[in-house]
Amino acid sequence: MNAADVKRRWPDFDTSDVDRWVGVPLGGGQMKEPVTATDIRRWVQGMQNPQALYWNDEFAAASRFGKIVAPQSFAVCTSDSHGAGPAIQGNIPGTHMLFGGDEWWFEGPRIEPGDKITLERMLYDYKVTETKFAGPTMFSRGDTSYLKPNGEVVCKQRSTSIRYRAEDARSRGVFAETPEPRWTADEIAAVEKHKHEYYRTFLDLGHGRRSGVEVGQKLPTRPIGPHTIATFSCEWRAFLMSVWGTFRDDGGASSLYQAGWLPEMSRDLEAAKLDPTLGDGLYYGPSRGHVQAEYAQLIGMPRGYGYGASMGAWILDYLNNWLGEHGRVLHSDMKYRAPALTGDVTYLNATVTDLVDAKRVAVVDVVMTNQRDETMAAGTAELQV
Repeated sequence: MNAADVKRRWPDFDTSDVDRWVGVPLGGGQMKEPVTATDIRRWVQGMQNPQALYWNDEFAAASRFGKIVAPQSFAVCTSDSHGAGPAIQGNIPGTHMLFGGDEWWFEGPRIEPGDKITLERMLYDYKVTETKFAGPTMFSRGDTSYLKPNGEVVCKQRSTSIRYRAEDARSRGVFAETPEPRWTADEIAAVEKHKHEYYRTFLDLGHGRRSGVEVGQKLPTRPIGPHTIATFSCEWRAFLMSVWGTFRDDGGASSLYQAGWLPEMSRDLEAAKLDPTLGDGLYYGPSRGHVQAEYAQLIGMPRGYGYGASMGAWILDYLNNWLGEHGRVLHSDMKYRAPALTGDVTYLNATVTDLVDAKRVAVVDVVMTNQRDETMAAGTAELQV
């Protein structure tokens, strides 16, 4: 699809500036310092993932790795834009973006303390379609490759961004009638009990290998929540990009900060040299809607909502936890359909649908829902067991 195709159907949705970025190697932020064990610990804490391999020195020392390593989800933490920067290129005035999904290909090596990850980026493609949420909406896909210091590829992420005119989303109010639930003390206690039962399913595996995998087998349910402004804030601060001065621009071409953001959702990078909160993203900028209802409503959400990058991490952690330290995710392709809102509880479930490669690879269907049984995300993954 190109701008001419779009203009024929949606004359006032101009993607002409996007066309010039497709297939162009992109610049952006690169990590200044190597990953530390504390970065990994802060990540799993923010993602509410108490897998001991990623934070407990004694447990990690007895593992096959012999030390703390990062979960596969941690790759996105080493990006300066949740891996979505390549999918947010070209200026479309008055627009905002949400995460539409992530596809991951993992090559094998784990990120570990001492690694300084380098990013390579490119806008892959885009299409525009009519959505109930916002009318004409662009789904653009961008690729980020994550490389170790020796040039070894850790993984590649193909992120989908949903770019839409915020005014159209506000007027349609798709999520406006979604009430914030009120949980009783007994209901919260039941959720907490369910979480602990889930944690036990992978902590009891210890350093063992997942065995006896069969087609039709269901993975244990993972509950997360209820989500709050506090949990969303902790997620944000787990990302290295949220720490002032962590990344250095590599000088390559990019239009990420000139993508047509609403003034309220823009960063003031010049003023941020004096006051870094103005370039922070959460205090001021495109992520403030996640934790401030006023700005959530500005872009078509009813109240504080979660991060697409966190949803992707929850899924990868869920699969990694079930596999244990001897398995790994080979490929994951997930589509995000609805946000995690404050007050909601998220549930992850998966089913083994096939065993291939002499039963060494399990194919699983994954679905993420909330307490209203609405589908938040879904997709398939291939797992080395």
